[in-house]
Parts: sequence; structure tokens; C-alpha cells
Amino acid sequence: MHETDMTKALLITVQDWWESQPERPEIKQIHLTVGKFTCVEPASLQFAFEVQTRNTFLDGAKLVIQETPLIAFCHRCQEEYRPEIGIKYACPKCQAPMEDIRSGRELKIDRIEGIHA
Repeated sequence: MHETDMTKALLITVQDWWESQPERPEIKQIHLTVGKFTCVEPASLQFAFEVQTRNTFLDGAKLVIQETPLIAFCHRCQEEYRPEIGIKYACPKCQAPMEDIRSGRELKIDRIEGIHA
């Protein structure tokens, strides 16, 4: 489960940011954008976050995940399409292989919501 390793990296990033803040706010929510093509399972990520934040400065914080769809662009057809993950990545009209991914690879922290002490 690579979600556990991703959560560890997320926690290190958030902790580094938090420790750099002069007032060290209480963190209430961490908003992530996760693309479908990252193969990250949001439920597993949520579970790993809940387990790894117990008894830490993030205990009680919520992880809010916004998923982005996999969107590809076919250069032959000059159109965007949504490939079906694990089934068929080719353009549904001309069957050209998926070459240009426009959305779906994102994995980033959008924002951190907190309360200043």
C-alpha cells in the first residue's frame, strides 16, 4: 500500500511548514488534490492519515481529498477524452494510444486550514 508512504511524505511536508510558522496554528483540515491516474485510493489514504496522525500535532485534523479525473487529448481527433483506467487508454474514436494526459496525475496539497493560537 503506497498510500502509507505517501501519507508519511505528506506529514513531513506539513510538519516542516507548521514548524516554520511563528504562531504554529492548530491545523483543522488539509486539502489535497489527487488525480485518478496516480492510482491512489482515497479511502486508503484517509485511513493511513488517521492512523499516522494519532497523538501528533495533527491529531483530529481532517484530510479533504478532491479527485481529478483522467483526461487525455487525442492529437489525431483534436479532442479530449476520458480513458477508462485499467480497461482501455486509447482514444475511443480512432483507437490512437494515449499520449497526452491533460489531467489525472495531480498529487498536491491545495491548502491547509488552521486556527491561530
